[in-house]
Amino acid sequence: MKEIRLHGRGGLGVVKASQLVVRAAVEGGLYGQSIPAFGVERKGSPVFGYLRLSHTPIRRRMQVYTPDILLILDDSLITSPDTYAGLKDGGMIIINTKKAVEDLHVPKETGTVVTVDATTISEELLGRNMPNTAMLGAFTAATGLVDMERLLQDIAQTFGTINRTAAEKAAASIQIHRL
Repeated sequence: MKEIRLHGRGGLGVVKASQLVVRAAVEGGLYGQSIPAFGVERKGSPVFGYLRLSHTPIRRRMQVYTPDILLILDDSLITSPDTYAGLKDGGMIIINTKKAVEDLHVPKETGTVVTVDATTISEELLGRNMPNTAMLGAFTAATGLVDMERLLQDIAQTFGTINRTAAEKAAASIQIHRL
């Protein structure tokens, strides 16, 4: 089982992103679980989401404390102590950023950092900062946990073809840094 924690801000599409990953995983024959978590429920406030993907039924029904993967939709959250908390040794961080890896202050136990400028992609294609679908493309390209074409179809069906294009563009522009 892979456990994933998503970090973002209200209005960036964290909850919908986690739901789309689970839908694509289940359609592809996996088991999936999406658990949203909210603090202050307003636009711009930090929000979290939790995902589990597995080849076997998932029995856990709680938040993810020790994620294998962190998906960070807003790099301003890297200064929060909760953002990197619990990441497993050798874990992966996929982050929406223009910053250099050395400026991200990732834990020394991190195995891989994947960067993508999902904000610029979404602003160019959608006319606003809505990086969720672009980040899903980056997530799928970096991890291979769900079928890319299936996820792209679900994105297009839910949000339209321009969002599919955002996911494709992000998938093609990820930068992988092995630490």
